[in-house]
Amino acid sequence: MAYSYGGWTITTILNQWADFGIFAYALPFLMIFAMVFGILNKTSLLGDNKGVQATIALAVGLLSLQFDYVTNFYATIFPYAGIGISVLLVALILMGLIYSTENKGWLDKVWFGIGVVIFLVVLFTSMSNFSWMGGMGYNFSQAWPAILAGMILLGLMALIIYGGGKKGP
Repeated sequence: MAYSYGGWTITTILNQWADFGIFAYALPFLMIFAMVFGILNKTSLLGDNKGVQATIALAVGLLSLQFDYVTNFYATIFPYAGIGISVLLVALILMGLIYSTENKGWLDKVWFGIGVVIFLVVLFTSMSNFSWMGGMGYNFSQAWPAILAGMILLGLMALIIYGGGKKGP
């Protein structure tokens, strides 16, 4: 039995926050508002008037929650993102066994590759669980040949662009 103070546990508090819509509406709104405001502020696309930037960010944040698409998407992608971060943490711990300062150059590339793979797995898993346009969800588990072909194509493009040294005339 979990100890609680006056009947309150972390579980009951989080469930109550969920009932209040904190996770479904407040946090997605805050994230979208902050991102839009930060982008408008950093780029100064509409000038330096923070009132205009905040008004636009407020409107975009509220309009994005209008039909629950963002709410459902966030509820689908962030649990998978948490799993991806956990996998990355385990990889970090295991990579620490072979880490040395002279291996740092190739190790950064390995980390980038692991991060890309985890990002793609989280994205494709989330998309296969998220139903777009009234239940027309796409099953990405059947698209592995196309995904593999795309990754090979991107790898070849990177090899062509960044591979090899300069040749003389």
